[in-house]
Amino acid sequence: MRQRAAVLCGAAVIAAGTVTAVPAEASAPHLASAPPPASTPRAAQLSWEKCGTADYPTLQCASLPVPLDHARPDGKRITLALSRVPHTAEKYQGPLLVNPGGPGGSGLTLAGFVASSLPAEVAAQYDVIGFDPRGVGKSKPALNCRPGHFDPVRPDSLPATPAVEKANLARAKSFAEACGEKHADVLPYIDTVSAARDIDLIRRALGAESINYFGYSYGTYLGAVYAKLHPDRVRRLVLDSVVDPTDVWYDANLHQDLAFNDRHRAFLAWIAEHDATYGLGADPERIETAWYAMRTALAKKPAGGKVGASELEDTFIPGGYYNGYWPYLAESFAAYVNDGNTDPLVEAYENFGAVGASGDNGYSVYTAVECRDAGWPRDWDDWRDDNWDVYEKAPFMTWNNAWYNAPCAFWPTDSRQPVDVTNHELPPALLFQATGDAATPYEGGVTVHRLLRGSSMVVEEGGGNHGITLSGNTCLDKHLAAYLADGTVPRDDGEAEAVCPALPAPKPLESKAASTSSRGSTLHGLLGFRG
Repeated sequence: MRQRAAVLCGAAVIAAGTVTAVPAEASAPHLASAPPPASTPRAAQLSWEKCGTADYPTLQCASLPVPLDHARPDGKRITLALSRVPHTAEKYQGPLLVNPGGPGGSGLTLAGFVASSLPAEVAAQYDVIGFDPRGVGKSKPALNCRPGHFDPVRPDSLPATPAVEKANLARAKSFAEACGEKHADVLPYIDTVSAARDIDLIRRALGAESINYFGYSYGTYLGAVYAKLHPDRVRRLVLDSVVDPTDVWYDANLHQDLAFNDRHRAFLAWIAEHDATYGLGADPERIETAWYAMRTALAKKPAGGKVGASELEDTFIPGGYYNGYWPYLAESFAAYVNDGNTDPLVEAYENFGAVGASGDNGYSVYTAVECRDAGWPRDWDDWRDDNWDVYEKAPFMTWNNAWYNAPCAFWPTDSRQPVDVTNHELPPALLFQATGDAATPYEGGVTVHRLLRGSSMVVEEGGGNHGITLSGNTCLDKHLAAYLADGTVPRDDGEAEAVCPALPAPKPLESKAASTSSRGSTLHGLLGFRG
């Protein structure tokens, strides 16, 4: 998670008393009645406290102790932080757990966002539950392997010389070693399967026989893994921007590099369409040349002593997640190239690229989960060969992404096997996927649609954003609301059961139509980047 996400997620939380009662008398057909198995710990009682913010005044917060090692339910405990927007309607459809992805994303504020963004009559029927997965945010312990790991100015991500490669390798090794030294007792248990087992303990603590689940990005994999472990405990399942579970995580990152390069070029083509505003020309290829010339210049002389080549990439990668950032990125690019003005570039870095304390935590959990979830090459020669091959086709993010994941080559724990999420036992699930999504390319949605029998997929045709529901597209949101209201899914023939047109591209900031959907901006701040 980047600093921008941290700012939006970090709204002040004010506790004011304890809340234990359900806010409305309601039928709750999913309340658990059978006692827990003898081999599992007794369900904890949740004590909800008011923790509302200016944006989400009805939020409540609680904490839940869970076993560090689920194979030893009576052993060492850790604590999960939970949030809730309680249902208010007489018709009660149970808890709706929400997750923003990452891995490493905090879901506490997302509960408030989802509850306020769904149609009021639909949200009122659910307890919308956010949670910080193990190791994240307000859960304890919270991982922070090496504070300041992304402080500027870092070595150039492009290992054009042995010395630069050595410097980047030293950073990756030192991060992995720091994680092993600080968190040796918990690292073996920071993984998707353990987080999915935590979800089941959240379910039990809520007194529910089954849950509804809504996950974005990595949260789609977490949800699919939970559904694999407990298909009989899933009532409704929404997956938005779907991870391909067949290539986690090494190959997934190489595939991302290709997709992000295409998305970056789409951004440059958008700048060309608005030459009258940005003055960078009408030829996307020439604009691309100018962008890489800027990168070369910043590698020699960082802007404001902060934005070198690696930080420039950090700043522009978020544009691959959400095109609402394009006008800001284009302005900073144009100011540097046309006027030699570095101030807008430094401001863009601080808004989109810089990593604060919550970003350090998010990255620590990201690496812990991804390095533990699946096997990674331990021979750096394999990384070098694979990434140079991809770089030749996709130079924009390849080496930046390689170093982001490189601690996995030196990780102090062994790796699990990825989970086969194939599932023929679920009720109909609903998937959302944009055709041009770079972070979770379209093929992943198609794959999961095939693996989850009876699922339906809604496609945003021509869309390139990552995280597409509750972001301003009323066509997508109509399908989401219908599904959560009464389980309705589209059933048209074809690869996708429903197709929605993408939202229009953003306008330059000088235009009266400058700002993109504020809801979209808020959502993408909560989802963050790299997830």
